[in-house]
Amino acid sequence: MASMATGKLDTQTFKALLTPDLLLLESIFRKSGYGFRLVGGVVRDLLLDKRPKDIDIATECRPDVMMRLFEANGIRYIPTGLQHGTVTAHIDHRNYEITTLRLDRVTDGRHAVVEFTKDWREDAERRDLTINAMSLDLQGNLYDYFSGEQHLAEKKVVFVGDARKRICEDFLRILRYFRFYGRISPSPDRHDPATLEAIRETAEGLTAISAERIWMEMAKILQGSHAPHLLRTMYDLQVARHIGLPECGDLTEFENVWSVMKRIDGGTLQPVSLLMTLVSSSEEAHLLAHRWKLSNSERKLGVFVVDHRALGYRQDLHIKTCQDLLVDGVPCSSVVEMLHYCNRLELARQLEQWKVPKFPVNGRRSAVCRVQGRSRTGEDD
Repeated sequence: MASMATGKLDTQTFKALLTPDLLLLESIFRKSGYGFRLVGGVVRDLLLDKRPKDIDIATECRPDVMMRLFEANGIRYIPTGLQHGTVTAHIDHRNYEITTLRLDRVTDGRHAVVEFTKDWREDAERRDLTINAMSLDLQGNLYDYFSGEQHLAEKKVVFVGDARKRICEDFLRILRYFRFYGRISPSPDRHDPATLEAIRETAEGLTAISAERIWMEMAKILQGSHAPHLLRTMYDLQVARHIGLPECGDLTEFENVWSVMKRIDGGTLQPVSLLMTLVSSSEEAHLLAHRWKLSNSERKLGVFVVDHRALGYRQDLHIKTCQDLLVDGVPCSSVVEMLHYCNRLELARQLEQWKVPKFPVNGRRSAVCRVQGRSRTGEDD
């Protein structure tokens, strides 16, 4: 059983994570003879000295035993995913997801039948990327079986073991590869050729992945670093076709708009606005929104941007035209988004500072005027 630590972490960011609640949980498992480690993204973020958003925990303890431990120690819990070994402990208004070590016994590219294990290396081996396959105990000991720490330092995105095998276990890992590449790599073109070839060979498997999961990953890719290059690569490898992107997506429009987004101070474009750069008409926008099951608000915003971007690109566009859209009931945020899309940042700033004037006449005032009119003339106005 592989369990030897490969390094030691002793940063203020890590120490700040060690709350009394987390230490209490760890002590419960440790006293019962079970390991208790942080796993996945939390370890990656700590090595980058970033405060993690979520805390994922793994243990050799099986879920039925976990629940007995929580009951014996008066800790509330939720059996959130027993078939995959996950129990969520609830302490002081915070949830901690704790999952039993496991390996994927049977996979179909979307779902897995898991088998519990006590081998930390086996659990790490089933993960997607080496930078996500590390674990860390609360004493700061790092366990790294596949050179994840080295790859993180080198800013390399590498699959654990054989890339084709990892992808075939869950085809969504193709998109996760591009997402993490945009987050980690300092350069747009440092891909391992063998990895790209594995993606090309397996891209068709993405057709079986749900639209919701695809959009969740794509939204992050579109807003991330190197997005124009990554999108072109996805088209070259046939990934775009198998996830339902437009066959002839306007990559030049995407690159121009994405570059504008990077110049917006303190803000960014919505992912759906970036997505709509690839379509050429309102009909295509509706089709893509339906195919990817976008929310109503996303669909409305995306279609509005597509329908009005020609207006936004007009050099003679005046602020009055934009104000008229607001008077007609269009949300200010939608018009501002369209202006940002078209690089009309000054017009957007002016519009955000403008208030729609209130109509000075209401029903009550009109009634008074009618009464006054009859008193003067004996006739209705």
